[in-house]
Amino acid sequence: MNIKEAGFETRAIHVGQEPEAEYGSVMKPIYLTTTFAQKSPGVMPKYDYSRGGNPSRTSYEQCVASLESAKHGFAFSSGCAATSTVIQMLESGDHVIANDDMYGGTNRLFSRVMSKFGIEFSFVDLNDSSQLESAVKENTKLIWLESPTNPTLKIADIRKITDFAKSKGIITAVDNTFMSPYFQRPLELGADIVMHSATKYLNGHSDVVGGVLCTNSDDLAEKINFLVMSVGAVQSPFDSYMATRSLKTLAVRMRAHQENAQSVAEFLEGHNRVEKVLYPGLESHPQHELAKSQMHGFGGMITFFIKGGLAEARNFLESVQVFTLAESLGGVESLIEHPAIMTHASVPADQREALGISDTLIRISVGIEDKKDLIADLEQALGG
Repeated sequence: MNIKEAGFETRAIHVGQEPEAEYGSVMKPIYLTTTFAQKSPGVMPKYDYSRGGNPSRTSYEQCVASLESAKHGFAFSSGCAATSTVIQMLESGDHVIANDDMYGGTNRLFSRVMSKFGIEFSFVDLNDSSQLESAVKENTKLIWLESPTNPTLKIADIRKITDFAKSKGIITAVDNTFMSPYFQRPLELGADIVMHSATKYLNGHSDVVGGVLCTNSDDLAEKINFLVMSVGAVQSPFDSYMATRSLKTLAVRMRAHQENAQSVAEFLEGHNRVEKVLYPGLESHPQHELAKSQMHGFGGMITFFIKGGLAEARNFLESVQVFTLAESLGGVESLIEHPAIMTHASVPADQREALGISDTLIRISVGIEDKKDLIADLEQALGG
């Protein structure tokens, strides 16, 4: 049996994770080494220095690449490091089109860091074809998109956008953090690069910070690998080992996240203290049909608007007991946060207002606890 052609769950447990050769250890050891012995000057072994490659990182990269239907995988020290690497493939004077609604850290990285090096960014609603088309310039080299977006969960038509990009000779990169490869595989929809903040669902236990890039392009892989060696923002052997361990349960975790999220979303939608709920699995989501067409599930992220104002939102967030008020997402534990004050505080206030990131918007990362307990906690926090 060719393990690379096996089912998702089987590949998550076995690709890149063959028993260790010398002692037969089922779990590969962590290679906490920086350098590797060479038999002769100029005769390069498989590994020479851990910035360029490490057995623990290779196992992890091979497994993630397989799950994303990719030929090449690269593991970084954070999602921001992975994102930075994509931008570092560009040159001063190049232009990037990105979602207007995106993770606040990515917005900050693009608008306040990378823009200082002569790279131009346009933030547009990628659901509006006319906005996308009018944003393209002669120097446009990359379209960066999230789908679903963070935090308003807008769904981009990945196939439509990537087809358009190919017709213009533009590279597309998709942040797939919210869905994980279990629920969405952008490379299969035409994307050139897929990025994950592995801190979230890939690792799933809120104990590792990491990032991933995957691609099927040998040319892009060569450029990424050059930056891996030159910049060195790589995942450590220990964290690679931890994330590889976590991939083994990705499928079962994602199924549990989705089951709970669907129930929580339906509860919130029927509550009289909730103004609006955004979850791709609800028929009320404006792009529910598009989500069904390009995703294999709806994930564990929910955004909703509580009735009232900031005081009501703050009181609710201070009242939850099972949910933890904290930034980040994708862990087995349920997290809840206020984007305008927390994850998206770095986004200018006028831009937040235009995107609908109001003081009453609340984002939930639904964990895998008993869903009855999650709903009961939300009910008591909302006031019954």
